[in-house]
Amino acid sequence: MKRRRGVGFAGFELDNGGIFMKYFAYGSNMSLKRIHSRIANAKVFGVYLLKGYDLRFHMVGQDASAKCDAYKTNNPLDIIEGVVFEIDSNSLLKLDKIEGVGNGYDRVAVNVVGADGDVIVAMMYVAKKIDESLLPYDWYKKHVVEGAKSAGLSASYIAAIDKVAVVTDPDKNRSNMEVKIYS
Repeated sequence: MKRRRGVGFAGFELDNGGIFMKYFAYGSNMSLKRIHSRIANAKVFGVYLLKGYDLRFHMVGQDASAKCDAYKTNNPLDIIEGVVFEIDSNSLLKLDKIEGVGNGYDRVAVNVVGADGDVIVAMMYVAKKIDESLLPYDWYKKHVVEGAKSAGLSASYIAAIDKVAVVTDPDKNRSNMEVKIYS
């Protein structure tokens, strides 16, 4: 069934099946396996760049470990590579809940740039509370690295993510559950 698109606004598109939005994932949700375990109908739209932001592992997660944040620097040399997904409005509400909108993250609209120079508006999540002393759990960084690799992000960008120090999650069951999707 072919979709008919209407006029888009602030990252949303009207469709005969509802409202769809572009979502820029730069952390663990870049992993197709992870995003599909959360939002089964998420569709890859493409790889995009977010300029003037730096990827940092300093968001205070609900488990007291570090999660990714798109930290605004306004420096045009700072660039986050990520994946834009198309999701429907119901999935957006589900993802808002998963990401802890209002507590962990806020949802914002940003301009992201594609490989051919096209600029689109997409939604993303930014940290509400940061702590530079925290480290991510090893399984969390695995989601980010796996997502970056499967999306075909640049080798230098993946190498920078891979260098981020981690801690082992003391909850072995959670750790095993998180990495099971890659088995």
